[in-house]
Amino acid sequence: MGTAVDLLSANPLLLLFVVAGLGYVVGRIRIRGFGLGVAAVLFAGLAVGALDPRLALPEVVYQLGLVLFVYTIGLASGPGFFAGLRRRGLRDSLFALGVLGAATGAAWAAGRLLNLPAPLLAGLYAGSLTNTPALAAVLERLGGAGGTLALPAVGYSLAYPVGVLVVIGACYAFPRIWRAGVSPEGRRPAGDESDGEPPVNRGVCITRPEVTGVPVERLWRDPSLVTEDARHVVVSRLRRGGHQQIVTASTTFELGDVITLVGAPEALDRVTPRLGVPSDDRPEWDRSEIDFRRIFVSNRAVAGRRLRDLRLKERFGATVTRIKRGDVELVASAGTVLELGDRVRVVAPREQLEPLARFFGDSYRQLSEVDVPSLSLGIALGLLLGLVPLPLPGGTVLRLGFAGGPLVVALVLGLVGRTGPVVWVQPQNANLTLRQLGLVLFLAGVSTRSGYALAATLREAGGAIFLGATLVALVFSVVAFVVGYRWLRIPMPVLTGMVAGLQTQPATLAFATEQARSEHPNVGYAAVYPVAMVAKILLAQLLLNG
Repeated sequence: MGTAVDLLSANPLLLLFVVAGLGYVVGRIRIRGFGLGVAAVLFAGLAVGALDPRLALPEVVYQLGLVLFVYTIGLASGPGFFAGLRRRGLRDSLFALGVLGAATGAAWAAGRLLNLPAPLLAGLYAGSLTNTPALAAVLERLGGAGGTLALPAVGYSLAYPVGVLVVIGACYAFPRIWRAGVSPEGRRPAGDESDGEPPVNRGVCITRPEVTGVPVERLWRDPSLVTEDARHVVVSRLRRGGHQQIVTASTTFELGDVITLVGAPEALDRVTPRLGVPSDDRPEWDRSEIDFRRIFVSNRAVAGRRLRDLRLKERFGATVTRIKRGDVELVASAGTVLELGDRVRVVAPREQLEPLARFFGDSYRQLSEVDVPSLSLGIALGLLLGLVPLPLPGGTVLRLGFAGGPLVVALVLGLVGRTGPVVWVQPQNANLTLRQLGLVLFLAGVSTRSGYALAATLREAGGAIFLGATLVALVFSVVAFVVGYRWLRIPMPVLTGMVAGLQTQPATLAFATEQARSEHPNVGYAAVYPVAMVAKILLAQLLLNG
């Protein structure tokens, strides 16, 4: 054992890959469907780090991992985050503050019941909610006041794994207790078709006179003629008199026309009766004149642009009906912004399919390449923002740090998409690879640096800290799930991501994402992360006042 410890301590890279590999092996073990997944790297690192104080990875490992992880999360979640602010930003912020307020109250009660010193309690709170910047703020304040710095670190080191384990357990248990699951059958906001079934085609024969002679663009905007669900439906082609044509904004319908609609089944069920009746004549089955093809978006000149700005109908006589982004298939609209890695389903005259493929790029190899200048510039901007001091009342100075700064910048850049020739959004394959790499680096770095301190704390005064951390994490989890799901009716896949964001814990997000098998937890994570980060930094210091 001594030889192995000497070897690992002298070779940090070897230590990193041993912890990562061991964690992945453990994460693949499933008991009754439950598995830790990539979050097991955290526990593998704690076990290895507990063997010897020298088995700790350099600080830059977890810092680099955290920066890569939050930056790529922000890029992918930017559009959804700001769309959420417009629709439900106040609700999400109040929800975040309410849950964290309840957790702070639980920490204060635990401190009274267990007679814990205020510095130890503040560290316990930061550890239970796994927030390193909050611990740093506590240590900075105590150092300035001449207080001891040991107690917060002790509380943090023991509470951290307790908080991760309890909240991950809650993310597993609550969906099953309520039979909400993580499938599309879970609750969805009214009118939100994005969380439902994937889009399908349907043939419809025009039989209603009031929808004839009206340009499609106007028809689709007038809810008195076609329901508001029309915004979730695309008309791809039309058969009239034995010939097919692509439907454009100026196309008008005639009685007897057979059109192809593309959309979610629920939306199609509501739109069809306003136009006519379902038809067994399916224009899309005849590919002699008009054909379709799936094409990869790999051309950076196209990425970050709205479909309407590409003028596909004018240039190629083509229309995009569906977009597959990752594992999610979306109905296309004129305002849809394309991303590198999207697979667009294009309907066009047969002779235009090859020019369209060249226009979009259609190169799988390019989609695996990281845009290093864009990535480096974005992260650099985020790190600079994290260094900016933000004065708060009472003389406290807040910095977003190397996690908050890159996340805020990435959210904005993910929404912007591109600035002139610079495309900020990475290809999805590259984004997911960087995200996974960053998460492994973060988990391995934090866990090995905490392992030996955790063992020492357990030997000295672990019982009271363990009880207090468990109480805080339980109150946090119960309040978040009960209020979020039962009262606010937040869809469970999004809610588990919000719980991870309130905890500011990538390991919890990784578990929630693996359970959901979708990107919905990432949207929830990004929606509350900035508020949670700032609130916990302030609330942890509030606990120092007793």
